[in-house]
Amino acid sequence: MGGGTDGRWGAYASAIARWENVTRPAPPPTDAAGRLRSDFVEWMQGLAPGWVTATPGLGRPAQLTALGNGVVPQQATRAMQLLAPPFPSYPRCTAP
Repeated sequence: MGGGTDGRWGAYASAIARWENVTRPAPPPTDAAGRLRSDFVEWMQGLAPGWVTATPGLGRPAQLTALGNGVVPQQATRAMQLLAPPFPSYPRCTAP
């Protein structure tokens, strides 16, 4: 849990620390040029390391585009729970 406790996150330190407890240590948010790092975005979305960033031939701009157009799995799961109708005629497909 290095990222959430080292002072670089400011007002977001507690949120970063909580997400690190659920996932893994946060990568640095920016590179040496001050640009957003795609592995940080991947981490924020709760994706496995390399899910997007290890795709061969996909540079940083394309990685950020893919991540920006992607779906956060936790949000998609919750949306399906809220929006999917129950299937009453199928006993194994009941609403939670």
